[in-house]
Amino acid sequence: MGLSYALRWPGWTGEEKPHLPEPTGPLTRERPQWHAETREAVLQGLGTDPEKGITWAQARERLREYGPNELKIQPRETWYRILARQFANTLIIILLLAALISFAAGEVGDVLTILAIVLLNGLLGFFQEWQAENALAALAKMLAPTCKGIREGQVKVLEARLLVPGDLVLLEPGDRVPADLRLLEAVNLEADESALTGESLPVPKSVAPVPPNTPLADRSSMVWMGTHITNGRGLGVVVATGMATEFGQIAQLAETVQQEPTPLQRRLALLAKQLGVLSLITGILVLLAGLLVGKPLKDLFLTGVALAVAVVPEGLPAVVTLTLALGVRAMVRRRVLLRKLQAAEALGGVTTICTDKTGTLTKNEMTVRRIWLASGEVEVTGVGYEPSGHFLLGAQRLDPQEHPDLLALLETGLWCNHSSLYRDETGWHPRGDPTEVALLVAALKAGLSLPERKGILSEFSFNALRKRMTVVWEKAEGLVAHVKGAPEVILDRCTRILKNGKEWPLTPEDRRAIEAAYARMAKTGLRTLALAKRQLTGEIPLREETVERDLVFLGLVGLLDPPRPEVPAAIRTAQEAGIRVLMITGEAAPTALALARQIGLRAERAVTGPEIEELEDEELLGLLEGGVVFARTTPEHKLRIVHLLKRRGEVVAMTGDGVNDAPALRKADVGIAMGLRGTDVAKSASDVVLLDDNFASLIRGVEEGRRQYDNIQKFIRYLLTSNIGEVIAILLNLLLGGPLVFLPVQILWINLITDSLTAVALGMEPAEKDVMKRRPRKPSEPLLDRRGVLAVLLLGGYIGASALWLFYHTLQRGAPQALAQTLAFTGIVILEKFNVLNFRSLRMPLAALGFFTNPWLLGAWVLSLGLQACAVYVPFLQEALHTVPLGWKEWGLMLLWALPIFLIPEFIKWVGWQKTRRG
Repeated sequence: MGLSYALRWPGWTGEEKPHLPEPTGPLTRERPQWHAETREAVLQGLGTDPEKGITWAQARERLREYGPNELKIQPRETWYRILARQFANTLIIILLLAALISFAAGEVGDVLTILAIVLLNGLLGFFQEWQAENALAALAKMLAPTCKGIREGQVKVLEARLLVPGDLVLLEPGDRVPADLRLLEAVNLEADESALTGESLPVPKSVAPVPPNTPLADRSSMVWMGTHITNGRGLGVVVATGMATEFGQIAQLAETVQQEPTPLQRRLALLAKQLGVLSLITGILVLLAGLLVGKPLKDLFLTGVALAVAVVPEGLPAVVTLTLALGVRAMVRRRVLLRKLQAAEALGGVTTICTDKTGTLTKNEMTVRRIWLASGEVEVTGVGYEPSGHFLLGAQRLDPQEHPDLLALLETGLWCNHSSLYRDETGWHPRGDPTEVALLVAALKAGLSLPERKGILSEFSFNALRKRMTVVWEKAEGLVAHVKGAPEVILDRCTRILKNGKEWPLTPEDRRAIEAAYARMAKTGLRTLALAKRQLTGEIPLREETVERDLVFLGLVGLLDPPRPEVPAAIRTAQEAGIRVLMITGEAAPTALALARQIGLRAERAVTGPEIEELEDEELLGLLEGGVVFARTTPEHKLRIVHLLKRRGEVVAMTGDGVNDAPALRKADVGIAMGLRGTDVAKSASDVVLLDDNFASLIRGVEEGRRQYDNIQKFIRYLLTSNIGEVIAILLNLLLGGPLVFLPVQILWINLITDSLTAVALGMEPAEKDVMKRRPRKPSEPLLDRRGVLAVLLLGGYIGASALWLFYHTLQRGAPQALAQTLAFTGIVILEKFNVLNFRSLRMPLAALGFFTNPWLLGAWVLSLGLQACAVYVPFLQEALHTVPLGWKEWGLMLLWALPIFLIPEFIKWVGWQKTRRG
């Protein structure tokens, strides 16, 4: 609608936005329970005329008091803050200190190299976060820009942001509700509240008040800001705007939840501190050892610079960032989009996944699964909107055309229907209510045709009070009333039952059989409808009280939103990986419990939101230990459950798609939003977005996250082993009183060029075969445990001692110092290249892993050795790195020293692997 039709303040020309007065009252206040008040009491309390609404003067005054109808959300984070955050970690600070020391020593080349790597790392992280950042006023986007309202007795198109409590708002199908409204009129009104409450089906609305303690999802006398009208028409009065709405309260709750560092960020911060302490201790040892052997201060300073460069793995931040950035692409191939680089590792470390139901575990496509007839119970095969499937009575396949009872029921489901199906090149697509669509699909499976919407004489629509729908058709055999609705409502209006194609009086035994069948269906989580019909005579007035009686009971239909076929296997995979899957949904308890058991979740009982509110924290923690699913939950319940799980030391992933999920998504270690049906609010609060809304994709993402963490652990150990080798060589050389074994620029070349290449390639190592058979790692587990420290010291010690032996062996032969330094420099590179093969797996030998399963590493291995050859033989690199050419004898000597560092660990892993296989 154009601006010319929108509400304007007197004196506003339309050339600029009207000035909005500052609110003098609070944005949020104690909220009356409008849903429990009568229509008259609500209008009186708000001072609203039921015909004319409020006046323009009242609107201006209330706007001054309550403020505009908009959400107060935190502004989008600026680009410079995101950029600055990339440099705000201990490892980067240590690198900058190393650059400062190099500058003081006059090593300008070293300074430029370190600064370049710091800048590259920062830009990589910045661009990834900036591209993924989609929180630009996501909550505000959910507001409808305009709506139809009544002021001073005139229907006007009002700007939603200028609505105030007391305004009257008209509602039609397709409208997005602009504020919290108490309904005054409702004709067949239904609303899609899935974004707020998690309820998967449209919710019928009425004007009748409901009890004060009614859960949010069952307050049928209210419609909520940010939800959609799917059917019917209505009139409502605004009772809350902006941050005082249910939507606003959840938004406020989400904003107050502080996001915490991911486990990887915490581990890297700890590692950086440990490296900082090691660097300080090393510097002190160098000074003391140098003074003891009488080294000049200038030499000590140069040695200190070399050690400062050697202690810190300069390439580590860039390698971690680059590996995670490459992992983003791998995740996308698995239909998982990461909004933050570290989210992959956090996803791989989850111990508990809290998941919603609709669309994640299920297909979000209602399907008729069971039909109860007086002549027998029929199973219906096939799922979704594709009209293909069979009807089975026991093991016997039925032809619906030869089964009059089944055909009569399906025909009533077809005629008592306002929804439709259409087909295009991509398949079948629904329009309308999911339950009605399911009835259409079942009828098509039986070979019936979709009717033209002609011949309808009368209709009595479904609403929350009637709980039934009737359509009267004029057919060749006369007038027929087709009825569907809640079983208990339909049964009360039936006097006959269809059995074997004939109508019989409805006996008490029939009623008990129907009630038992209804109970069985409900117990298995099926949504149940009853269908009936009546042949009318021309003398019967077409009014609901005369038509909807003396009905013929046709049968019951059990509908189910079927689980995705791949979900049970994904659940098993998660359980084998030691991950607990916990269902937290807005659905009813029987539905949630039945689905949980169907897909393989341990589900002994369902706990509802009101029950959660009665439990103390310790009692709720006790429930979390057992097999439980949570139903009819609110945002506060979800947030509380996540908080308690984290307090117990769990790493929690939370899935969600609606506004109601945003606080828990923020609170969880990994917030996972749905990409297809998820709201912008949920996506902006999340770390991960599932592109296909599929739980199986989430489990594949966990596998990818574990692979990435394993690889980060591998290349961190590899890089530290290399750096420890350099440190040991320099320290031992200092104690021996010899000349510098490595120059600072040579150490930088090793750390940034040759080591980083192979470290990045190591980060692309495929997942090990048992990656989803292991228990989740403990959240407190460091990147470098005791076993890792021992491996780093032993392998690093061998590398350092070997390089030092090559250096002194060459000097003792009377060779120039430049040749000895070149041999030690190249030797340590070759030793490290053989050492990198040890870290392809921390447990499996290369023979079991496969020599060619990581072609990237083979390529990096060859490339880094080629670059080292260039460092030795290319003139301008010889000058920059202070190297001289080496002969074949020197290359053979280096290879001889390098082989044991690969062969010995490989033999140890092979022995351990054989024991594991036999065990």
